Amino acid sequence: MIHNSKNKGFTLIEILLVVAAIAILAGIVILAINPSKQLGDTRNAQRRADVNTILNAVYQYSIDNGSLPASITTTPTGVCKTGGTCTNLIDLIVLTTNEKYLTSIPYDPQSSTANDTYYKISKSANNRVTVAASSTEQGATISVTR
Repeated sequence: MIHNSKNKGFTLIEILLVVAAIAILAGIVILAINPSKQLGDTRNAQRRADVNTILNAVYQYSIDNGSLPASITTTPTGVCKTGGTCTNLIDLIVLTTNEKYLTSIPYDPQSSTANDTYYKISKSANNRVTVAASSTEQGATISVTR
Protein backbone atom coordinates (compact mmCIF):
# COMPACT_ATOMS: atom_id res chain seq x y z
CA MET A 1 0.00 0.00 0.00
CA ILE A 2 1.38 3.35 -1.02
CA HIS A 3 0.43 6.42 0.99
CA ASN A 4 0.34 9.83 -0.50
CA SER A 5 1.47 11.98 2.39
CA LYS A 6 1.19 15.74 2.33
CA ASN A 7 3.17 17.97 4.61
CA LYS A 8 0.90 19.63 7.08
CA GLY A 9 1.72 23.11 8.39
CA PHE A 10 1.40 26.79 7.64
CA THR A 11 2.67 28.44 4.52
CA LEU A 12 4.84 31.52 4.62
CA ILE A 13 1.96 33.67 3.32
CA GLU A 14 -0.35 32.49 6.13
CA ILE A 15 2.26 33.30 8.77
CA LEU A 16 2.89 36.76 7.28
CA LEU A 17 -0.85 37.52 7.23
CA VAL A 18 -1.19 36.58 10.92
CA VAL A 19 1.84 38.69 11.89
CA ALA A 20 0.46 41.66 9.91
CA ALA A 21 -2.96 41.33 11.58
CA ILE A 22 -1.34 41.23 15.05
CA ALA A 23 0.79 44.29 14.22
CA ILE A 24 -2.28 46.25 13.08
CA LEU A 25 -4.21 45.31 16.22
CA ALA A 26 -1.24 46.25 18.44
CA GLY A 27 -0.99 49.63 16.73
CA ILE A 28 -4.69 50.30 17.32
CA VAL A 29 -4.36 49.37 21.01
CA ILE A 30 -1.33 51.63 21.50
CA LEU A 31 -3.17 54.54 19.87
CA ALA A 32 -6.24 53.89 22.03
CA ILE A 33 -4.20 53.81 25.22
CA ASN A 34 -2.16 56.91 24.24
CA PRO A 35 0.55 56.70 26.90
CA SER A 36 1.69 60.32 26.56
CA LYS A 37 -1.83 61.58 27.25
CA GLN A 38 -2.16 59.26 30.21
CA LEU A 39 1.15 60.47 31.66
CA GLY A 40 0.14 64.10 31.12
CA ASP A 41 -3.17 63.50 32.88
CA THR A 42 -1.32 61.89 35.79
CA ARG A 43 1.05 64.85 36.13
CA ASN A 44 -1.88 67.29 35.94
CA ALA A 45 -3.64 65.36 38.72
CA GLN A 46 -0.49 65.76 40.84
CA ARG A 47 -0.47 69.49 40.08
CA ARG A 48 -4.11 69.79 41.21
CA ALA A 49 -3.28 68.03 44.47
CA ASP A 50 -0.20 70.24 45.00
CA VAL A 51 -2.15 73.46 44.39
CA ASN A 52 -4.74 72.41 46.97
CA THR A 53 -2.02 71.36 49.43
CA ILE A 54 -0.31 74.77 49.23
CA LEU A 55 -3.62 76.62 49.53
CA ASN A 56 -4.74 74.54 52.53
CA ALA A 57 -1.41 75.15 54.30
CA VAL A 58 -1.65 78.91 53.69
CA TYR A 59 -5.16 79.03 55.13
CA GLN A 60 -4.24 76.89 58.12
CA TYR A 61 -1.36 79.27 58.76
CA SER A 62 -3.71 82.28 58.51
CA ILE A 63 -6.18 80.68 60.94
CA ASP A 64 -3.42 80.02 63.47
CA ASN A 65 -1.67 83.40 63.07
CA GLY A 66 -4.50 85.78 62.18
CA SER A 67 -3.01 86.80 58.82
CA LEU A 68 -1.64 85.39 55.60
CA PRO A 69 2.12 84.84 55.27
CA ALA A 70 3.66 88.28 54.73
CA SER A 71 5.56 87.23 51.61
CA ILE A 72 2.38 86.73 49.52
CA THR A 73 1.74 89.70 47.22
CA THR A 74 -1.08 90.81 44.94
CA THR A 75 1.03 89.94 41.89
CA PRO A 76 1.04 86.26 40.87
CA THR A 77 4.59 85.18 41.68
CA GLY A 78 6.34 81.83 41.63
CA VAL A 79 6.71 79.92 44.88
CA CYS A 80 10.22 79.05 46.07
CA LYS A 81 11.17 75.47 46.96
CA THR A 82 12.04 74.78 50.57
CA GLY A 83 15.67 75.59 51.20
CA GLY A 84 16.17 77.22 47.81
CA THR A 85 17.44 80.67 46.91
CA CYS A 86 14.25 82.68 46.61
CA THR A 87 15.30 85.61 44.42
CA ASN A 88 12.16 86.96 42.65
CA LEU A 89 10.10 84.13 44.19
CA ILE A 90 7.69 83.97 47.14
CA ASP A 91 9.31 82.32 50.14
CA LEU A 92 6.76 80.26 52.11
CA ILE A 93 9.29 78.84 54.56
CA VAL A 94 6.90 79.83 57.41
CA LEU A 95 4.72 76.92 56.27
CA THR A 96 7.54 74.38 56.62
CA THR A 97 9.04 75.64 59.89
CA ASN A 98 8.95 72.70 62.33
CA GLU A 99 6.90 70.92 59.65
CA LYS A 100 3.77 72.44 61.20
CA TYR A 101 1.82 72.99 57.96
CA LEU A 102 3.95 71.26 55.31
CA THR A 103 7.05 69.07 55.45
CA SER A 104 8.23 70.71 52.23
CA ILE A 105 6.75 72.90 49.53
CA PRO A 106 5.32 70.76 46.71
CA TYR A 107 6.84 71.32 43.28
CA ASP A 108 5.80 70.54 39.73
CA PRO A 109 6.33 66.89 38.67
CA GLN A 110 8.44 68.04 35.72
CA SER A 111 10.27 70.81 37.58
CA SER A 112 13.94 70.88 36.73
CA THR A 113 15.15 74.06 38.41
CA ALA A 114 16.64 74.16 41.87
CA ASN A 115 14.42 76.95 43.21
CA ASP A 116 11.14 77.46 41.33
CA THR A 117 8.22 75.12 42.10
CA TYR A 118 6.32 76.23 38.96
CA TYR A 119 3.36 77.14 41.16
CA LYS A 120 2.28 80.77 41.46
CA ILE A 121 0.57 82.39 44.42
CA SER A 122 -1.13 85.75 44.90
CA LYS A 123 -3.75 87.41 47.07
CA SER A 124 -6.53 89.80 46.23
CA ALA A 125 -7.27 93.10 48.02
CA ASN A 126 -9.75 91.10 50.15
CA ASN A 127 -7.10 88.48 51.06
CA ARG A 128 -8.49 85.78 48.79
CA VAL A 129 -5.56 83.59 47.86
CA THR A 130 -5.04 82.07 44.40
CA VAL A 131 -2.59 79.26 43.74
CA ALA A 132 -2.04 78.17 40.14
CA ALA A 133 0.14 75.68 38.29
CA SER A 134 2.11 77.44 35.56
CA SER A 135 3.39 74.48 33.54
CA THR A 136 0.32 72.34 32.90
CA GLU A 137 -0.03 69.91 30.02
CA GLN A 138 -2.66 69.35 27.33
CA GLY A 139 -4.04 72.88 27.68
CA ALA A 140 -5.30 72.33 31.23
CA THR A 141 -5.83 75.30 33.54
CA ILE A 142 -5.14 74.50 37.16
CA SER A 143 -5.96 77.34 39.53
CA VAL A 144 -7.74 77.45 42.88
CA THR A 145 -8.94 80.56 44.71
CA ARG A 146 -10.28 80.71 48.27
